[in-house]
Amino acid sequence: MSDTSVNKIDSTHSPKGKLGQKYLASGKSLSMRLWEEEQPNEEKEPSSRDYETVGYVINGRAELQIEGQIILLEPGSSWVVPKGASHTYKILEPFTAVEATSPPAQVHGRDED
Repeated sequence: MSDTSVNKIDSTHSPKGKLGQKYLASGKSLSMRLWEEEQPNEEKEPSSRDYETVGYVINGRAELQIEGQIILLEPGSSWVVPKGASHTYKILEPFTAVEATSPPAQVHGRDED
């Protein structure tokens, strides 16, 4: 029996979310998204999400402020934002990172804010 859920995603044709994220491959319980060349910004209001996020920095630097901690994200850094954790990001220099969310962030309006 062959699995018909296997897909290859070409990111040049991926849809974008309202916050600038590019949606990549998505399964039933996990999805990926790409933040490409996000420009420096001022700190945004903290939010919490109904999914867990893990990420990996490809280029640039950012601060992750989570539950009272400040974590510097640089190329090669990876991080976890637990489901429901209050957090925000401040981009310090043009920033590219890939994230995986579980369950998928873009399903059922989870990624609307």
